[in-house]
Amino acid sequence: MIAVSDLALGFGERSLFKDVNLKFTMGNCYGIIGANGAGKTTFLRILSGELSHDKGEISISKGARLATLKQDHFAFENLKVLDAVIVGYDRLFMILLEREAIYAKEDFSEADGLRASELEAEFAELGGWEAESQAALLLSGLGVPESLHSKLMKEVGESLKVRVLLAQALFGNPDILLLDEPTNGLDLDSISWLEEFLIEFPNIIIVVSHDRHFLNAVCTHICDIDFGHIHMYSGNYDFWYRMNQILMQQQKDEKKRREDKIKDLKEFIQRFASNASKSRQATSRKKILDKLDLGDFIPSLRRFPYVGFKPARAIGNNVLKIVGLSLAMDGKRILRDFPLNVNRTDKIAFVGHEHVAKSALFSVLGGESEASAGDLYWGQTVEKAYFPKDSSRLFTSNLSIVEWLGQYTESDDETYIRSFLGRMLFSGDDALKPVKVLSGGERVRCMLSKLMLSGANFLILDEPTNHLDLEAITSLNDGLIDFPGVLLFASHDHEFVNSIADRIVEICPGGVIDRYMRFDDYLADPQVKELRDEYYHGHVIAEI
Repeated sequence: MIAVSDLALGFGERSLFKDVNLKFTMGNCYGIIGANGAGKTTFLRILSGELSHDKGEISISKGARLATLKQDHFAFENLKVLDAVIVGYDRLFMILLEREAIYAKEDFSEADGLRASELEAEFAELGGWEAESQAALLLSGLGVPESLHSKLMKEVGESLKVRVLLAQALFGNPDILLLDEPTNGLDLDSISWLEEFLIEFPNIIIVVSHDRHFLNAVCTHICDIDFGHIHMYSGNYDFWYRMNQILMQQQKDEKKRREDKIKDLKEFIQRFASNASKSRQATSRKKILDKLDLGDFIPSLRRFPYVGFKPARAIGNNVLKIVGLSLAMDGKRILRDFPLNVNRTDKIAFVGHEHVAKSALFSVLGGESEASAGDLYWGQTVEKAYFPKDSSRLFTSNLSIVEWLGQYTESDDETYIRSFLGRMLFSGDDALKPVKVLSGGERVRCMLSKLMLSGANFLILDEPTNHLDLEAITSLNDGLIDFPGVLLFASHDHEFVNSIADRIVEICPGGVIDRYMRFDDYLADPQVKELRDEYYHGHVIAEI
């Protein structure tokens, strides 16, 4: 068990946490949620002991082993991949090293023999004989090929290092598992494997994630960080969200009822206070008014942006036809003879492992690059807008946010421009910040403002949920469900894909799968599974 008592932490004049009291118990998974900058990662670092706090106490059960998902991807460069997993159980790894060092001695003494015997007993007790096989199973489940298990970490690509470090945290059945964004960099198969692993995990899990499907699948509790306080609720993210919406609406209704009552009371007092025959009644009502304190009602501090895409014109029947499209990058063919017919009601999710091919295709459709071969036939009524995966090149100037967004409209009405920024929570002086200092999440919100301003009826979105908090993701999700135009998008967010798309396109090394169905149905379809096995087995994208 972990008990947090009267925890407080501040940075300068800012109070990040105050009077936090929580208990985390065995067999439960706790999802930590909150707006960007609320302190989710900081809270995990406090629990792990990596960061000290100003006040309060954190008590961990005696002898409990705590494991964390490391964020330094280059900390184990000279270890073999398997050893980088096993090092997650530090006591076992230390025994392993000492044991190997003793057996490597040429002058093996009696004292060495006694020490080796002690180490062998503890090695067996900690599961040392099964360590390599367990580490290999974890790596394989997370999509790290067996051919890499004996290589050094410095020989492994960045995306696979993330998976190795996740396997390191999971290794050895720790009593307490702290995971910060564990699904980042994982494909859908690896995420599904991780969900199943954590569902069966018998100990304490505390996880920060922006993946709603993941939080719904694994969490038994939600801990909401809201302006310094952390409130714990039973249930998964969807349950928390629905309950929160209900409570917020009840709060608004009750506040309105009180405000209406106060308004009536004030009008009564004003009208009748000077009337001698009713002065006693007016005085009585003034006492009631004095007791009504609107401060008793604390409005929700969690802010949800508003995302709504309204096309300036309806889209016609002829939308887009792609014929024989081929793409190459660095001399390698990443897409060949790709065909696609897009219809006027389509919301198409592009899924699968070929992320480079998807981004390159979207870049061509967005008009920012050209294909190696093939043709695009656009309908005359199509007005498109493109959201690239990396938009940093658009945010290098000294322009304020208002000035930046003003570049993308013929209107010179600042109030009109600010209205789109306000929907994405850029109000007042926030809208005057220079764009070159914006965070990743702020850039994405600017891009969404730009898309809303465009009035486009055809949206092309490449990983639009990256860098967004759960509130913004939920609002974007709802906005795209309601969008009446055509949508092509790629996302790692399972819930986002499943709730929006009515058509799934997967670019595989051996071919393309195109199905009119929801994402969950796509994943469960036996014919799709058979095709995926055929298209992925034995193929390399560069050979297409």
